[in-house]
Amino acid sequence: MTTSAVNIGGRSAREVLAWSRDQVEPALRAAVDTLPASMRRIAGYHLGWWDADGSPDHGDGGKAMRPALVLLAAEAVGGSSAVAVPAAVAVELVHNFSLLHDDVMDGDATRRHRATAWSVYGVGPAILAGDALVTLAFDVLAACGHPFSRPAMRMLSTAVLDLVDGQASDMGFEDRSDVALMECVSMADGKTGALLGCACALGASFGGADAERAARMKGFGTRLGLAFQHVDDLLGIWGEPSVTGKPVYSDLNNRKKSLPVVSALTSGTAAGEELAALYHRGDPLSDAELARAAELIDIAGGRAWSQGQADELLTAALAELAMASPGDVAAGELRGLARLATRRDH
Repeated sequence: MTTSAVNIGGRSAREVLAWSRDQVEPALRAAVDTLPASMRRIAGYHLGWWDADGSPDHGDGGKAMRPALVLLAAEAVGGSSAVAVPAAVAVELVHNFSLLHDDVMDGDATRRHRATAWSVYGVGPAILAGDALVTLAFDVLAACGHPFSRPAMRMLSTAVLDLVDGQASDMGFEDRSDVALMECVSMADGKTGALLGCACALGASFGGADAERAARMKGFGTRLGLAFQHVDDLLGIWGEPSVTGKPVYSDLNNRKKSLPVVSALTSGTAAGEELAALYHRGDPLSDAELARAAELIDIAGGRAWSQGQADELLTAALAELAMASPGDVAAGELRGLARLATRRDH
């Protein structure tokens, strides 16, 4: 399902995400402009603002899902989205720090239909640009003057550590043949759930929520984040490259122990055993073998399990949202964003 096909509280998803970008991008650009020139050039290229030579461009800067969650969470508890813009900028900076590093670690040469930053500028500069973005995120919070800015920094630092720990586990799994399914779920919860949970909690806190409502909003975001990762892992195998902007079977080629893969590997089925024999080989897989691996994951039930988990987690996320007693309009928009996150094609 495409973003334009989902209505969110009277506005289409395209309109809501465009609203989020319009709210956040001026402040995001202002923050990135404070970086040293070497880091600013790479960050702006990664964000789609200019080409490799620094000329203005209109590349895909992403869906702005996380900033939208921050802004809507603030409104859901009766606050103003404008007050939460610094938190939204900080979350988006952290997200893009993780993408810059993720592309290096996975060796991916394409993201958002463009060459990745490391493949244009080199591995070292791309890593440093990621470091600069995560540092800048905390600077934005420190300088914003909001009463919650200090606890917000601690909340974000916890999410970053969870994200990094999840990414470390993800990398470690590639060299292991004994990854348990619950280990994989825990990894995904840190790698993706932590930042989405933080986004919703920060938005609610900047909007004036008490600790209990902020915790409910965090629960909504965390469950949504894990559902989001299930869908992301499915797209990493079966997504259409012309839509996702990533090479076909890129996750399989990198031997990623993603959620549907580990579900298949631990299924105890003949298909799971054949997949393990392919996946644990040292030499690269041919195109035909990659296609067979994808087929085996499906046969072993990994695809259906991940989609089922995404659906269950969406239900759980929406229950958490309801317990936060959000305002009607923002609640409808958050429910729409949640459904979009679990029914997307890129």
